[in-house]
This record gives sequence, structure tokens and C-alpha cells, in this order.
Amino acid sequence: QVQLVESGGGVVQPGGSLRLSCKANGFSAANYRISWFRQTPGKEREWVGSIRDIVVKIEYADSVKGRFTISRSAPLNTVYLQMNNLSPEDTAVYYCKGHLWREFWGQGTQVTVSP
Repeated sequence: QVQLVESGGGVVQPGGSLRLSCKANGFSAANYRISWFRQTPGKEREWVGSIRDIVVKIEYADSVKGRFTISRSAPLNTVYLQMNNLSPEDTAVYYCKGHLWREFWGQGTQVTVSP
């Protein structure tokens, strides 16, 4: 059964860091493009970044470039989103998406950046 499970969200102060995990079950994440998105109430889901499959290429939205880093552990079948220098504007529910024969989404993990 194909499944994506996010974890690692929480509450952090401005300037702090968090690392989110996206655990893939039922398929090898290294063989597919995995993307991170985020969403706040009343707004559309916003693309944060992606890591491609065979040819490793990582792309970021301008709003997070230089602060967020996407990486992957093939043995753990997990994709990570390292978030540094967080600001209140980064507060959102963060989702990972697998680009397989169709899209698969995780359940999301809440990130709150607050003093």
C-alpha cells in the first residue's frame, strides 16, 4: 500500500529550525520525485521544493531558498525538509507529495513559528 507519512512538525521560535520527515511506504522514494508543499487557512497549497528521482535535482521556491534544504535517505526510504531561520510566515501545515502514476499526499504536519 502506497503511503506517505510526515512527521517532525511543532512549535518553534523565530530564527529556529525544524526538520520534517516524509516516510515512504509501499514504494521506493528514490525512484520518484517527492515534493514538499505547505498550506495556511484560506490559502492555496504552496509548493516549497522538490527532489527528483534518478537524476538528483533539487529545486526550491524563492521564498525558502537558502533557508530550507531537501535531502533523502535511501536506506530509510525517507525525504527530509530541513528548515532553518524560520519566521512566522513559515507557519503552515506541511505536506509531502509523491509523483507516482498518480499523486499521493501525506496527512500533513503542523509547523508553528511563534515568539
